[in-house]
Amino acid sequence: MKRAVVLLSGGIDSTTTLAIAIAEGFEAYALSFDYGQRHQIETQVARRVADSLGAKEHRIAKIDLRVFGGSALTDQIDVPKQRSETEIEHGIPVTYVPARNTIFLAYALAWAEVIQAADIFLGINAIDYSGYPDCRPESSKRSRPSLILRQKPVSKADAFNFTRR
Repeated sequence: MKRAVVLLSGGIDSTTTLAIAIAEGFEAYALSFDYGQRHQIETQVARRVADSLGAKEHRIAKIDLRVFGGSALTDQIDVPKQRSETEIEHGIPVTYVPARNTIFLAYALAWAEVIQAADIFLGINAIDYSGYPDCRPESSKRSRPSLILRQKPVSKADAFNFTRR
Protein backbone atom coordinates (compact mmCIF):
# COMPACT_ATOMS: atom_id res chain seq x y z
CA MET A 1 0.00 0.00 0.00
CA LYS A 2 1.31 3.46 -0.90
CA ARG A 3 1.97 5.82 1.98
CA ALA A 4 0.97 9.48 2.07
CA VAL A 5 1.28 12.31 4.55
CA VAL A 6 -2.02 14.18 4.88
CA LEU A 7 -2.05 17.60 6.49
CA LEU A 8 -5.00 17.55 8.88
CA SER A 9 -6.32 20.65 10.65
CA GLY A 10 -9.60 19.05 11.68
CA GLY A 11 -11.61 21.36 9.42
CA ILE A 12 -13.87 20.31 6.59
CA ASP A 13 -11.24 20.73 3.84
CA SER A 14 -8.55 18.60 5.45
CA THR A 15 -11.07 16.04 6.73
CA THR A 16 -12.37 15.60 3.19
CA THR A 17 -8.80 15.36 1.92
CA LEU A 18 -7.97 12.61 4.42
CA ALA A 19 -11.09 10.71 3.37
CA ILE A 20 -10.08 11.04 -0.30
CA ALA A 21 -6.54 9.81 0.36
CA ILE A 22 -7.85 6.75 2.22
CA ALA A 23 -10.53 6.11 -0.44
CA GLU A 24 -7.81 6.21 -3.11
CA GLY A 25 -5.99 3.43 -1.29
CA PHE A 26 -3.28 5.36 0.52
CA GLU A 27 -2.00 4.42 3.94
CA ALA A 28 -2.56 7.86 5.45
CA TYR A 29 -0.21 9.42 7.98
CA ALA A 30 -2.06 12.45 9.34
CA LEU A 31 -0.06 15.48 10.45
CA SER A 32 -1.53 18.30 12.52
CA PHE A 33 0.01 21.34 14.18
CA ASP A 34 -0.14 23.10 17.48
CA TYR A 35 1.31 26.34 16.18
CA GLY A 36 0.23 28.64 18.99
CA GLN A 37 -3.21 29.24 17.51
CA ARG A 38 -5.91 30.63 19.75
CA HIS A 39 -8.19 27.62 19.45
CA GLN A 40 -6.79 24.32 20.66
CA ILE A 41 -10.00 22.60 19.65
CA GLU A 42 -8.48 22.23 16.17
CA THR A 43 -5.97 19.64 17.34
CA GLN A 44 -8.59 17.84 19.43
CA VAL A 45 -10.91 17.56 16.44
CA ALA A 46 -8.04 16.50 14.17
CA ARG A 47 -7.22 13.67 16.56
CA ARG A 48 -10.84 12.45 16.50
CA VAL A 49 -11.02 12.73 12.70
CA ALA A 50 -7.77 10.78 12.22
CA ASP A 51 -9.04 8.04 14.52
CA SER A 52 -12.52 7.83 13.02
CA LEU A 53 -11.36 7.82 9.39
CA GLY A 54 -8.62 5.27 10.03
CA ALA A 55 -5.35 7.12 9.60
CA LYS A 56 -2.41 4.75 10.04
CA GLU A 57 -0.80 7.26 12.40
CA HIS A 58 -1.51 10.79 13.58
CA ARG A 59 1.08 13.21 14.89
CA ILE A 60 0.77 16.73 16.20
CA ALA A 61 3.86 18.86 15.65
CA LYS A 62 4.40 21.69 18.10
CA ILE A 63 5.74 24.86 16.55
CA ASP A 64 5.24 28.43 17.70
CA LEU A 65 4.21 30.85 15.00
CA ARG A 66 3.33 33.41 17.69
CA VAL A 67 6.99 34.40 17.57
CA PHE A 68 6.17 36.22 14.32
CA GLY A 69 2.60 37.27 15.09
CA GLY A 70 0.97 39.21 12.30
CA SER A 71 -2.30 37.27 12.44
CA ALA A 72 -5.45 37.35 14.52
CA LEU A 73 -4.86 33.63 15.11
CA THR A 74 -1.37 34.02 16.59
CA ASP A 75 -1.26 37.58 17.91
CA GLN A 76 -3.28 40.02 19.99
CA ILE A 77 -5.43 41.09 17.04
CA ASP A 78 -9.21 40.85 17.15
CA VAL A 79 -10.79 38.18 14.96
CA PRO A 80 -13.33 39.94 12.74
CA LYS A 81 -16.94 38.81 13.08
CA GLN A 82 -19.70 39.06 10.48
CA ARG A 83 -17.62 40.49 7.67
CA SER A 84 -19.47 41.71 4.61
CA GLU A 85 -19.04 40.01 1.24
CA THR A 86 -17.12 43.07 0.03
CA GLU A 87 -14.68 42.80 2.96
CA ILE A 88 -14.20 39.12 2.27
CA GLU A 89 -13.47 39.72 -1.43
CA HIS A 90 -10.79 42.39 -0.93
CA GLY A 91 -7.41 42.19 0.71
CA ILE A 92 -5.70 39.66 2.89
CA PRO A 93 -7.73 38.93 6.03
CA VAL A 94 -6.18 39.43 9.48
CA THR A 95 -6.72 35.70 10.09
CA TYR A 96 -4.05 34.86 7.50
CA VAL A 97 -1.03 33.32 9.26
CA PRO A 98 2.09 34.28 7.27
CA ALA A 99 3.56 31.31 5.39
CA ARG A 100 1.60 28.78 7.49
CA ASN A 101 0.87 26.34 4.65
CA THR A 102 4.45 26.58 3.40
CA ILE A 103 5.76 25.76 6.87
CA PHE A 104 3.28 22.89 7.22
CA LEU A 105 4.39 21.49 3.85
CA ALA A 106 8.03 21.56 4.94
CA TYR A 107 7.13 19.45 7.99
CA ALA A 108 5.05 17.11 5.83
CA LEU A 109 7.99 16.67 3.48
CA ALA A 110 10.28 15.81 6.39
CA TRP A 111 7.90 13.14 7.66
CA ALA A 112 7.33 11.83 4.12
CA GLU A 113 11.07 11.24 3.81
CA VAL A 114 11.18 9.35 7.09
CA ILE A 115 8.26 7.05 6.26
CA GLN A 116 9.27 6.83 2.58
CA ALA A 117 6.03 8.32 1.30
CA ALA A 118 5.99 9.78 -2.19
CA ASP A 119 2.71 11.65 -1.70
CA ILE A 120 1.56 14.61 0.37
CA PHE A 121 -2.07 15.71 0.50
CA LEU A 122 -3.12 19.25 1.40
CA GLY A 123 -6.78 20.33 1.45
CA ILE A 124 -7.27 23.98 0.54
CA ASN A 125 -10.60 25.71 0.17
CA ALA A 126 -10.92 27.02 -3.38
CA ILE A 127 -12.91 30.01 -2.11
CA ASP A 128 -10.14 31.03 0.32
CA TYR A 129 -7.47 31.55 -2.30
CA SER A 130 -8.60 35.08 -3.15
CA GLY A 131 -7.72 36.28 0.32
CA TYR A 132 -5.09 33.89 1.59
CA PRO A 133 -1.89 34.08 -0.49
CA ASP A 134 -0.76 30.51 0.28
CA CYS A 135 -4.13 29.08 -0.81
CA ARG A 136 -3.88 30.31 -4.39
CA PRO A 137 -3.49 27.65 -7.10
CA GLU A 138 -0.30 29.42 -8.25
CA SER A 139 1.17 29.02 -4.79
CA SER A 140 0.66 25.25 -4.90
CA LYS A 141 2.15 25.02 -8.38
CA ARG A 142 5.23 26.98 -7.30
CA SER A 143 5.67 24.99 -4.08
CA ARG A 144 5.93 21.60 -5.78
CA PRO A 145 9.26 22.11 -7.61
CA SER A 146 10.77 23.69 -4.51
CA LEU A 147 9.72 20.74 -2.37
CA ILE A 148 11.01 18.22 -4.90
CA LEU A 149 14.46 19.81 -4.94
CA ARG A 150 14.73 19.62 -1.16
CA GLN A 151 13.82 16.01 -0.66
CA LYS A 152 15.84 12.88 -0.20
CA PRO A 153 14.92 10.35 -2.90
CA VAL A 154 12.06 8.09 -1.80
CA SER A 155 12.26 5.70 -4.73
CA LYS A 156 14.40 4.82 -7.71
CA ALA A 157 12.34 7.22 -9.80
CA ASP A 158 12.76 9.96 -7.17
CA ALA A 159 9.04 10.57 -7.54
CA PHE A 160 7.15 12.98 -5.35
CA ASN A 161 3.49 13.89 -5.70
CA PHE A 162 1.97 16.94 -4.12
CA THR A 163 -1.80 16.68 -4.23
CA ARG A 164 -3.87 19.79 -3.67
CA ARG A 165 -7.52 18.98 -2.95
